[in-house]
Amino acid sequence: MTAYAFYESPFGLLKIGVANGKIILIGMVPKADTASQPTPLSAEVYRQLQEYFSGKRTVFTIPYAFQGTSFQQAVWAQIAKIPYGRTATYKDIAQAIGKPRAFQATGRAVGANPLAILIPCHRVVGSNGEMTGYAYGLEMKKTLLDLESTSSITYHNTLSHR
Repeated sequence: MTAYAFYESPFGLLKIGVANGKIILIGMVPKADTASQPTPLSAEVYRQLQEYFSGKRTVFTIPYAFQGTSFQQAVWAQIAKIPYGRTATYKDIAQAIGKPRAFQATGRAVGANPLAILIPCHRVVGSNGEMTGYAYGLEMKKTLLDLESTSSITYHNTLSHR
């Protein structure tokens, strides 16, 4: 059974899903769409997110589980490797998972990420370094990248290629 909890963030209402002792969902929602059932784990997620938003946390230490296709899970696992303050391109990710021509499929998998911020899909940019789509809008993506940047946003490829 999945327990959902709702917490306010600087960007709006966060919905956090917990199942079997792991986080399976972090997403923005316009309003609570089910009864809130906070757990110690969802409260810990919220605490770590607050630290992240205030610039005090660069790495999350939360157990999570992916729920998606094997391709999506491979993409999300690569995204999780992008360090705080760095970015990678869709091409970098596709190459790192051994699917160098799968740019569009990689983009779809990035867009389907169920663990916003925890799996930092906001760190994925276009091949020329430009900001491209983000499920919660480009303004939020820019704000998150700015938060992680000490000055202006610097785009670096950080994934090793096979």
